[in-house]
Amino acid sequence: MSDRRIEAFFYGLFMDVDILKQNGVEPANIRRAFVPEFALRIGQRATLIPSIGARAYGMIMSLRHGDLARLYGAPGLEHYRPESVLAQTLDGTATAALCYNLLKSPGPDERNPEYAMRLQLVLEKLNFPSEYVASVC
Repeated sequence: MSDRRIEAFFYGLFMDVDILKQNGVEPANIRRAFVPEFALRIGQRATLIPSIGARAYGMIMSLRHGDLARLYGAPGLEHYRPESVLAQTLDGTATAALCYNLLKSPGPDERNPEYAMRLQLVLEKLNFPSEYVASVC
């Protein structure tokens, strides 16, 4: 595979560079961002769903195609598919990026409190808005 890097937008636990490094991934050009008109939805797994007026926060990072294949080839992540999004960095730069989302959104009664708690800790660590952190459940 090519060593060329592409932009990826992460909104879940993969925002944490330490988790990526544990998976053998060395991201570059890391910056905080959001995707407008999408909302975070947590069931057993997290995904983004279209939602007018919403904003999903996350991190844009440059990774190799092989890095993304390794991350999303892990057990339990096989239902994620790449989609193109236009993310906005917190300094105002629009960036096209790949974003992995579930093919089927979680049901309304599906929950994963442990994942939500872990994600809140990552969001706090990355200094995202407190109201967004509090909204993660």
